[in-house]
Amino acid sequence: MDRDLLAHLPVFLAVARQGSFAGAAAELSLSPSAVSHAIRMVESRLGATLFARTTRSVALTEAGNHLLGIIGPGFSQIEDGLDQFRANTGNVTGVLRLNVPRTALALAITPVIIELSQRFPQLTVEIAIDDASVDIIARGFDAGVRLGEMIAQDMVATRLTAPFKMILVAAPDYLARKGEPRAISELANHNCIGFRQITAGSLYDWELNDGGTMVSVAVRGSSIVTDATYAKELALAGVGITYLMEPLARAEIESGILTQLLPETAIEEPGLFLYYPKRAATAPKLRAFIDVAKYILKFRSGDRTSSANPSTR
Repeated sequence: MDRDLLAHLPVFLAVARQGSFAGAAAELSLSPSAVSHAIRMVESRLGATLFARTTRSVALTEAGNHLLGIIGPGFSQIEDGLDQFRANTGNVTGVLRLNVPRTALALAITPVIIELSQRFPQLTVEIAIDDASVDIIARGFDAGVRLGEMIAQDMVATRLTAPFKMILVAAPDYLARKGEPRAISELANHNCIGFRQITAGSLYDWELNDGGTMVSVAVRGSSIVTDATYAKELALAGVGITYLMEPLARAEIESGILTQLLPETAIEEPGLFLYYPKRAATAPKLRAFIDVAKYILKFRSGDRTSSANPSTR
């Protein structure tokens, strides 16, 4: 066994996870030069270039992705085992790594983090804010957050939010200037704030209810974004109409600074779920997060929904 190589593989995993040498250095409490040295050593021992480096970015090469897929799950199992060992002392410790889309932060994650910090002060939660679909196991995450319909069947899922609707909204200022659409077909006459899917790279067609039938509507406008929170910001500024999760716009609608349009066209989404591999479910750090998340959901919803599996919602 190459002990030096084995000792430096966690550095490789940290760089892959953080997407930068500086981020990995901060995570591991090492200097950037020490991280660079470790990666050079791993590449030398394996005879392969693992990262494509520029002055501004670090990306995994094909060889790097292959190595990540091979060793990532194994190191995750080791971390889970150590966490379970530590849990025998009665403390929940370690680092819980989550992959979370930006829109889920305020809706589902922040309340859990607040409660966790009070109940388990020795537990650190590291959150990678990422709207792209990623392999959480290969990337070294303990769990991820996505809409229920987007979760692979081989993953376990725990509900974080109640189901919610996807709605059309615009600012009163925009509607005063452009008028309010009265039918789906009239969206073609409006400036619609588009959304590009990061993973697929394609523009997202708005899914709407047209008299009981779900239709996909290709919209056009002067702005295309990859972040729903920024789409809301543009809508608030009077740029145009956008398509959002209803909870993301609820406060603005109630205060009158956004107006919901064509409410009969809103479709219901299953809600946000925490997902993770089955083997990780017994890890104390993840179990603590799940228990707190369930407590908060029950408190918010009056226990209206308790499904732990999106297929049973």
